Amino acid sequence: MMSRLHAVCFRADRPEELARFWSGVLGWEVAGEPDGAALLPPDASGFRVRFVPGGRPKTVRNRGHFDLTSACAEDQRRTVARVLELGGRHIDVGQTPEDAHVVLADPEGNELCVIEPDNAFLAGTGAIGALACDGTQEVGHFWSRALGWPLVWDQDEETAVQSPDGGTKITWGGPPVAPQTGTDRLFLELAVSGDGPRTGDGGLEAEVDRLLALGATRAADGDGEEDGRGVRLRDPDGNAFALRGSR
Repeated sequence: MMSRLHAVCFRADRPEELARFWSGVLGWEVAGEPDGAALLPPDASGFRVRFVPGGRPKTVRNRGHFDLTSACAEDQRRTVARVLELGGRHIDVGQTPEDAHVVLADPEGNELCVIEPDNAFLAGTGAIGALACDGTQEVGHFWSRALGWPLVWDQDEETAVQSPDGGTKITWGGPPVAPQTGTDRLFLELAVSGDGPRTGDGGLEAEVDRLLALGATRAADGDGEEDGRGVRLRDPDGNAFALRGSR
């Protein structure tokens, strides 16, 4: 039994509106959900992007953001223009004029980057080249073991993992890592692989035990609260994530 990445989730003030924004950027289909909205990946093996209600106002930079890829310079310009037309904006996170990527934010302030076309590290990954995160080497190793995704980068305390099937990478930039404050506006949602145990069954609890043995911790009551379902955990860097039964 092992977890699979079911979704990258954003807490949102207006989940349906934010889902429509990202659908316009990525071209992914929107699906309504009882607790928000989701974007369905074009590849059945990929992860969803979910938008769930909740959230206190955003006051600090997210610990993770999407890096969007570009096929050519004109494609990068079109993506930037599309983000701005749909309600996004330019932001300053300390980038320099020499940087080839463009830093933006969605209508609720979630950061994103549109990456230059000659970025070899993200070649062949798809529209979302990476979920780029602040994080330690330890947390990269944790997620590699948790998801069964091999490390595709592990140098100078920077790490990256990628599914054996390819697609989006998850990267961690190494120290220093900003202290965790407030509610995680971005979090991962895992589901137990296979067609067997669901929430409350032994298979789910066995997977919780495996993740705890790898270095996760249980979230305290009211801490890192997700959407009212599943088991709430935190990774070794303190980032909240949710574990569901198979679905």
